[in-house]
Amino acid sequence: MSIHNNCGLHRVNIENLAVYDGNKPIISNVNMEFHCGELTALIGKNGSGKTTLIKALLNERPHTGEIKYFDNNSNQITTHKTGYVPQQLAFDKSTPVSVLDFMASTVTKRPVWLGVKKELRNSIQKRLDDFNAGHLIDRTLGELSGGELQRVLLATAIEPMPDLLILDEPVSGVDINGLDMFYKKVTELRSKYHMAILLVSHDIGLIKHYADRIVLMDRTVIAQGTPDEVFQTEAFKNIFGYTLKEAENNADNI
Repeated sequence: MSIHNNCGLHRVNIENLAVYDGNKPIISNVNMEFHCGELTALIGKNGSGKTTLIKALLNERPHTGEIKYFDNNSNQITTHKTGYVPQQLAFDKSTPVSVLDFMASTVTKRPVWLGVKKELRNSIQKRLDDFNAGHLIDRTLGELSGGELQRVLLATAIEPMPDLLILDEPVSGVDINGLDMFYKKVTELRSKYHMAILLVSHDIGLIKHYADRIVLMDRTVIAQGTPDEVFQTEAFKNIFGYTLKEAENNADNI
């Protein structure tokens, strides 16, 4: 597969980040970095602050500390493109919004009720085809299964092609075949476009197979490194109650 060095940045540094609810810290002293061309998985128990960190990265939660972006020459940059796939998309399933209308509305100011131009439809069709979802283009969002909707959201998140792609538990409720397909497509995006991918997930077995790095959170970063490195830490065992071997054999229970 050819590599397109789309990534306009080289790494993201998070330094001493904290998010508060009033005077109470939700997460604090978060220090980590992740790089273009890598899939970094963010793991931890429910309530460990993973989604809060994601919202801080998306500027949806006020925070202290710094989030810095650097190019290949280690120069700090102020502009970058971020794509985002949420855990769930909140919408009225009875609303007759098609996949085409939804995706078109994210890239054009033209009201979709005036129709989608042929050139844009063809572009959207191609993106959906890349995610084995071309047949969904005229289906309404409410008709889609969980796996189908996530493929549509992922196809939407890469236009324009991001430097940083953030995925917040994007395959929650998706069956095992859909999980594997999703991770393979994300891995392909990482390799082909050299983007930085930050993935929140509970799928320990799949993370071990697909992730380059893992960050373990418990309201702060308590371990980070390669999957093998993190899975062998006392921090991982203390959080999940599993050894590395047990984690591989009981991924669905974590």
